[in-house]
Amino acid sequence: MIYSYITPRKKSLITPELRLLFIFFFITISMLILTYLFLVFKDITFEQDKKDIEVIEDKLKSELLKMNSDMAFAEKQRDLAERVFTQNVVLKDSISNVFDLVPERITLSEVKLLEKGLILYGVTPSKDVYDFMLQAPLRSIFHRTYSSFYPAQNGWLSFVSKNYIDDEEIPRNVENVEDNIEIEKSEGVIDEED
Repeated sequence: MIYSYITPRKKSLITPELRLLFIFFFITISMLILTYLFLVFKDITFEQDKKDIEVIEDKLKSELLKMNSDMAFAEKQRDLAERVFTQNVVLKDSISNVFDLVPERITLSEVKLLEKGLILYGVTPSKDVYDFMLQAPLRSIFHRTYSSFYPAQNGWLSFVSKNYIDDEEIPRNVENVEDNIEIEKSEGVIDEED
């Protein structure tokens, strides 16, 4: 007995709706797995990049330290060169000033420039010429001046003049000058109103 006009369909356990649902679940799970694998790969490459960057950073730090030491050395060399140049300029000016100081009637045979003094060797026509033309300017510059004379072969006098500057009379800085003024005020050398 047949009650239906159509042939019956085969019944399956997986319906088309359920199959569609499984396909969506499969696609979703596979996307999650691929995203997880991508993130794991990125994490591994990030860790490797981090190690590479740390190595590069250490290398750059060591190069920076070397560069800083080279710069410090170059600055020391520059300071030394400036100091030598300054000393040479001062020495040149000092020598020029010494020769400007010597009058035409006095002849110098040797000049020794010391850190705190000056030694002159030369010939003068007389002791008076030396005293008035050379020793007076030397005494205005130096604190201690010693001269010795001996006769030369041509009838003139050979001389040796040793001139020194005392350290304690040269103030090192403004504080020392102020300290000296306070000491002199306390000793009564300087009036308070000065």
